[in-house]
Amino acid sequence: MQRIGVDAVSVDRIALAVRRSGRGFLDKVYTPAELTYCAGNDERLAGRWAAKEAVIKCFDGTGICFPRRRIEVLPGPNGAPRARLLGNDRGAQVEVSITHHSRLAVATAHLEIPDIGTMLPAPDAVAIPVRPKDAHKGTFGTAVVLAGSLGLTGAAYLSSTAAARTGAGLVRLLVADSIYPILAAKCTEVMATPVPEVAPGAVGHAAYDSILRQLANAEVGIIGPGLGRDSSTWRLALDLAIHAKCPLVVDADGLNALADSPRSKGKLGPTRVLTPHPGELARLTSKTVEAINSDRAAAARKAAKEWGAVVVLKGAHTVVAHPDGRLSEDPHEVPALASGGTGDVLSGIIGGLLAQGSDPFTAAVTGVYVHAAAGRRISERVGDSGLLAGDLLPEIPLVMKVLRMGGL
Repeated sequence: MQRIGVDAVSVDRIALAVRRSGRGFLDKVYTPAELTYCAGNDERLAGRWAAKEAVIKCFDGTGICFPRRRIEVLPGPNGAPRARLLGNDRGAQVEVSITHHSRLAVATAHLEIPDIGTMLPAPDAVAIPVRPKDAHKGTFGTAVVLAGSLGLTGAAYLSSTAAARTGAGLVRLLVADSIYPILAAKCTEVMATPVPEVAPGAVGHAAYDSILRQLANAEVGIIGPGLGRDSSTWRLALDLAIHAKCPLVVDADGLNALADSPRSKGKLGPTRVLTPHPGELARLTSKTVEAINSDRAAAARKAAKEWGAVVVLKGAHTVVAHPDGRLSEDPHEVPALASGGTGDVLSGIIGGLLAQGSDPFTAAVTGVYVHAAAGRRISERVGDSGLLAGDLLPEIPLVMKVLRMGGL
């Protein structure tokens, strides 16, 4: 985590405070070493005040508090100011600069604090793909995302951008002709590509052959976020789920298409990752939501066996089940993630990991953890409500950086 803080203070204001409050003011703000160095010089005292305030601003929102007297600013070996945090600094590194102009002291602080140690223990299957130093975009695979419909363009943006944020080398977003201009403008880092539609904003089965060719050249496909409920769209999603050669993440309306066709049970295979919430899993298994929630692990394991695919049962302590019986439960409970669109981000994260070569079970367990850890980090700043799905996107690579550094 890196932060910048800036502060300015009038030298005359500090001089007035010293005259009015004397030693009480000085002892409250400055360390003995600083008082010795400043020797009553108003400009030096003002410079230290501004530097301390700049450092305090850096810590705003981190949950870490250093009062002024626990921030010591003295000259370093070359004469430039050097800040030292007195107490448990949690590995924070801080640099300051001080300038004076027209009886005004201006200070800038740069804080860098490692996130290692702030993460919950990760399940055994969590693994972040290697990033070779000599890599290029082709090294990290292509993800093809089929998502979005009229009124649901946000799902297409969130899922495809999440795949890119997770590290996929290339992300191609396939969207219906009439909503293509929206996504082309919104997704500057994703290759939005128009697909013929069967109704306004709805991709239909007529596009099956062309989409299948796109998937043939990809490492992973992501199907379903915001795709809509046109019957032709569902038939397209179903046939792609069964016949595409590359691994697939199937979410949202892709899951609804599967639930509408029980004959597809057992035809998917372990390269498919299904990401239902309890209501969607209830439809996939012809159970009630109450039955699903009464034993989430058993419900996910049974669904994985019935459908022959990896199943991600979303919610607090998200469960990931493999058809071979493997099961993983995520440690997170993040109520802030109960917000529209966060599931679209999860499907993109899992797809991004698959694009980089992770196997489906590892990608699912890792994607769930990264997604929840990102939400947890944001909720530490904003609380349990108000998180928007888009807030997760810049947090994804930061969580993955911590994991690469061993911060489990």
